[in-house]
Order: sequence, then C-alpha cells, then structure tokens
Amino acid sequence: MSFIKTTEQDSNHNHLDKMSVSELLKNINKEDKTVPNAVEKVLPQIEALVFQIVEKLKKGGRLFYLGAGTSGRLGIVDASECPPTFGVSHDVVIGIIAGGDSAIRKAVEFAEDSTTQGWKDLQDYNINQNDVVIGIAASGTTPYVISALKVCNENQIITGCISCNKNSPLSNVSRYPIDVIVGPEFVTGSSRMKAGTAQKLVLNMITTSTMIQLGHVKGNKMVDMQLSNHKLVDRGAKMIMKEINVSEKEALKLLNKYKSVRNAVNKYQDGRQ
Repeated sequence: MSFIKTTEQDSNHNHLDKMSVSELLKNINKEDKTVPNAVEKVLPQIEALVFQIVEKLKKGGRLFYLGAGTSGRLGIVDASECPPTFGVSHDVVIGIIAGGDSAIRKAVEFAEDSTTQGWKDLQDYNINQNDVVIGIAASGTTPYVISALKVCNENQIITGCISCNKNSPLSNVSRYPIDVIVGPEFVTGSSRMKAGTAQKLVLNMITTSTMIQLGHVKGNKMVDMQLSNHKLVDRGAKMIMKEINVSEKEALKLLNKYKSVRNAVNKYQDGRQ
C-alpha cells in the first residue's frame, strides 16, 4: 500500500505572513473545524483498541503511551490526568517520551531517531503481556516508536497507534492502528496543530471511555477523583449532597472523613441500612 505523508504537504493557505491577525485566526479556526470530522471517521478503530485496553486493565495490566516531541508530550499529559480525574494509581496509565523527562520541556536532539531506546524505556517498567502499548506519532515514521512496537509484537504485547498519515510505517506495525487523516497543516509541516489536536481528542476518548468502563464514573460524575484542591473538594461535596440528600455541612464532614465521593456515599448508605 502506498504511503503519502499528508501532514507534510503544502498548506492550503499561502502568504501567511501577509495576513492580518484576524485573517490568521479565522483561517486557523477554519482548519481546526475539520479535525472532529476526521476523528469521527475512525471511531470503529478507537472502539476496537479501547476494548482491548479495558480487558487488559481489568486483569491488572497497564496502558503505555510512547511518543516523541509533541506526540510524546500529549501522551504524558493524558496519562498524568488519569489519577486526579479517576482516582487510579499513577502506574495504570504511563506516558513515556523519547529523551526522557527532560524532553517534556525541551527538545532532545535526535532522541526520536533511536531504534533501540523505545523498547529499553518500556523495559524499565517491566513491560509484559498484560499491558497495552500505544505509539503516538503524527507522521507515523518515528523510529523510536516504530522499533519499540515491533518488539512488543514479538513479545505478544498488544500494540496500537495514533497517527495522522494513512498506511504509515507505524500503522503497519500496530495491531490496532488509528489513522486520523487531518490533511496539510495551516503552517506547512507544523503537526502540533491539527494533528496534535486530533491526537488529544483521541487520547481523551481512549482514557475516558476506558475509565468509565472500569467503573470510575457514576452517572456522569467523577466519584473517584482525587480531592487535590478546594475546587474539587467543593465539587465533591455537591455530588454527595445531590446523591444522598444531605446538607453541605454534612457532605463536607463525610468527604473529610472518607476521603472520596464514592466512599462517602457508600458508607453513608451502608449506615442507613
């Protein structure tokens, strides 16, 4: 199958340097509006991958994101948001970036070109057949990610990917590829834009749907969220007030005692039985 790197094709807009700020913003927004439609086209592929993740996590497995540059940072952001949002341990969803943690803030030259380091980085976490590894690369050509997924396949570890080019080398080595074709970027080759937005949307879908399937949401509420600031404490108290029909004072008392919305509601209801 042919491989065309659409993320590197010439922008649909020319003479950006001659545009006014208003024109720039309107045209960027015009391009951004196409991203959700591109994501919609791959919902079946996302569903297939989520099913595998849920099954593995139910058995005690973990979800790994592996990427470089913008893609790696997006994976780390999504992974880091799972503990406070859903109350899971930090070792359930793990983001790994080429070049290590220092690459989160500052690019590490040529880190993405290694064909051995990706697998070594996964081995630091004792990667095994209970886990799922998702490679994230807008181009679908990042050696650090591709090589790691190849070894994962050899070790019977489920692999998926999020790429923005059809039939990319990364997609071809992934058991569950997700190719979100967003087309040329507003600034030619700047895949932190539409491609990055698409990747973030897919990552949101993957972890949110997975955590709901694992029971970390009740109704539409984050009942397992970590109470890490006053805003979340206030939100948790309101959830309890609505769920068991108590005053704000009583809700806060229960929340302080049991340290989570779920525990507070369950303990209160158990006490009434």
